[in-house]
Amino acid sequence: MLFTHDDESAASDAVMRAMFEARKRVFVDLLGWDLPVLAGRYEIDQYDDPHARYLILADTDQNHLASARLLPTTRPHILGDLFAGLCDAPPPSGPSTWEITRFCLDRGLRAPERRRWRDALVTALAHYALEHGITTYTGVAEQGWLGQILQFGWHAEPLGRPRTIDGMTLGALRIEITPETPKLLAANGIHAPAELEQEAA
Repeated sequence: MLFTHDDESAASDAVMRAMFEARKRVFVDLLGWDLPVLAGRYEIDQYDDPHARYLILADTDQNHLASARLLPTTRPHILGDLFAGLCDAPPPSGPSTWEITRFCLDRGLRAPERRRWRDALVTALAHYALEHGITTYTGVAEQGWLGQILQFGWHAEPLGRPRTIDGMTLGALRIEITPETPKLLAANGIHAPAELEQEAA
């Protein structure tokens, strides 16, 4: 099931809590990032404010599978605030440009499931953009993940050369979203599971 939490619709509290718990398990426990943790369970930072939007994939029991946070670039956001130096020019911004952050796959997923729900979330991001007037996504990623994103088949390009910051090699990128994007992703083997496609229909 795909839940969205934005200015038009709200996911259940249980799904939101599951997402913040999953983020803590991945970004703090697994990757060791120095991030705020609420009540010892939830990874929540200053960008988790009323202007953030969330795409969350969950099973029928509302267990987290995958999620991403979207931040408006017309307000404070990670690339503009913290990593603008990764860009050769000023970071893209504007009402139709949103930043993808906290792309999170649940730690409990086995390898084939991780690929399945990664592809589902990427596809959901493309469809969400088309439905909400988003023409450009930006983001910051570690080099290995950055390389994967650039090869998904959509129109994506680096915004500058990757740099090593605090022991991580990071790069910034821009993704252009057009009506052809879902087809480009599908042609590269990236599509939503059948049950999500039926749900969307």
